[in-house]
Amino acid sequence: MATTPRFFNTLTRATEPFEPSDGRTVRMYTCGPTVHDFAHIGNFRAYVFEDLLRRFLRFHGWAVRQVMNLTDVDDKTIRKSRAAGVPLREYTRRFADAFFADLDALRIERAEHYPAATEHVPEMIALIARLMEKGFAYRSDDGSVYFRIERFPAYGRLSRLDLAGLKPGARVAQDEYEKEHVGDFALWKAWDEADGEVAWDSPWGRGRPGWHIECSAMSMRYLGESFDIHTGGQDNIFPHHEDEIAQSEAATGRPLARFWLHCAHLVVEGQKMSKTLGNFYTLRDVLERGWTGRETRYVLLATHYRQNLNFTFESLGAARSALERLDGFRERLEEVAGGAAAGAPPAWAAEAQKAFHDALADDLNISGALAALFDLVRDGHRAMDAGRLAPPEAGAVLAMLREWDRVLAVLTPETDGPPTEVVDMARLREEARRARNWGEADRLRAGIAALGWEVQDTPGGPKLRRK
Repeated sequence: MATTPRFFNTLTRATEPFEPSDGRTVRMYTCGPTVHDFAHIGNFRAYVFEDLLRRFLRFHGWAVRQVMNLTDVDDKTIRKSRAAGVPLREYTRRFADAFFADLDALRIERAEHYPAATEHVPEMIALIARLMEKGFAYRSDDGSVYFRIERFPAYGRLSRLDLAGLKPGARVAQDEYEKEHVGDFALWKAWDEADGEVAWDSPWGRGRPGWHIECSAMSMRYLGESFDIHTGGQDNIFPHHEDEIAQSEAATGRPLARFWLHCAHLVVEGQKMSKTLGNFYTLRDVLERGWTGRETRYVLLATHYRQNLNFTFESLGAARSALERLDGFRERLEEVAGGAAAGAPPAWAAEAQKAFHDALADDLNISGALAALFDLVRDGHRAMDAGRLAPPEAGAVLAMLREWDRVLAVLTPETDGPPTEVVDMARLREEARRARNWGEADRLRAGIAALGWEVQDTPGGPKLRRK
C-alpha cells in the first residue's frame, strides 16, 4: 500500500497526514497573480511548487479541483492602468495572457478554475453583507467597510502575530501592509478620484472590494465554505491569508482550509531580487538569455519548497547538464527496448519506484525524489553495460519514467524539433562522413552548433539534440 502523504501545515506548525475530506477529490485554492505586470521568477517559484503538489496528489491517486485567482482589481492594477492611460480590463488582459503563456513554458498544469476578481464582485458584496449582519464589519464615515478584528479572537493564529499592542479601531486602507500596522482592514473601499472609472454599486455606496475579500469570496464560490488545502508564498501569510481566515470563518463559523502550505522565498545570486540591484528577472528575461522553460522549471523544482531557493545562472547550467544526462539515459533505454512491450521492472527499478513515491509523500521531499531518479539512471546504465537488461525490462523502465514525469514534468525534451536547416546540415554531415571527408564533416558540425544544436553519433545513427 502506498505511503500516506504528510504535509507541513503552517496553521499547526506540524507535519500531518493528509487525505481529502471526502477521500476522493482534493479541493485546493492557490493564490494567483496580480496581473499588473509580467510575473517574475520569484512568483513562479510558488507556482511550480503548487504544480508539483497538484501533480503528486494526482499521482497518488486522488482527483484534484484547483482554483487559482487572478487579481485584476486592486491598488496596483488601478494605479498602473491609469498611468498607462488604458482601461483596467484591457490593461490587465495583456498580463493575464502573458501569465498563461509563461505557465505553458514552465509546463505548469492548468487549474480547473481561474476566476477573475472583477467577475465576482457580487459574491464579495454578499460576503461583506454577512459580516455586517453578524457585527464583524462596520461602515466608516466615507462609505468604506472594515473588518473589526477585535471581534475575532483567533486573529493572528496563522502568522503567530502578537496583538498585544493592537489599537482597537485603527484602520488600514491599503491592500498590503507591514506587521507593525495591524488594524481593521478594508473589505470595501469607497470610491475616490484615484479609482477613476473603476467602481461598482453596493449597499454601502459606490466603490470596489479590498484585496483580501476577493480570495475568500472566490474560494467559497468554487470550493465551498471549507476545503482541503490553501497554498501560497510565505509573504502571503500576513496579512493576506490571516485576513482571509478572519473574514471567512467569521462569516461561516467553519475552518476555511484544513491545511495551509507555504513556500519560502527565492533570492538571486544570494540577494533579494530587486530592479535596483539589476537582478530582477521575469521568465521572459531568462528565456531570452537562451535558457529553456524546461531548464528553468528544473531549477525552481529542485529545492524543497520550504527552503529558500538561491537562483543563479550556474544552477541553470547544472540543470541543463542533469537533463542531458536524463535524455541520454532515456535514449539508451529506447534502443534496448526496441519497441518491445513493457514487462515487469527489474528489482532495482521497483525499489526506485517506491523511494520516489515515499520521498514525495514526505512533505514533497524533492531531493529524495530526484535521488531516486538518479539512482535509477545509475543502476540502469550498469545493467545495460553488463547486458543484463532485457527489452521488456527496458520498456518497463521507460514506462516508469513516463509515469514519474506526470509529477516532475522535466523528463521529456522540448517538443519543438530542430529546424529544417539543422536537419539538412546533419544529413550533409553524415554524407561527408561516409565519404571520409572529415574536414567537411567537422565544418558542418560547427555550423550545427552555431545554430544551438549538437549532433551525437550513436549506433542507431546521428541524433540531434538542443545544446
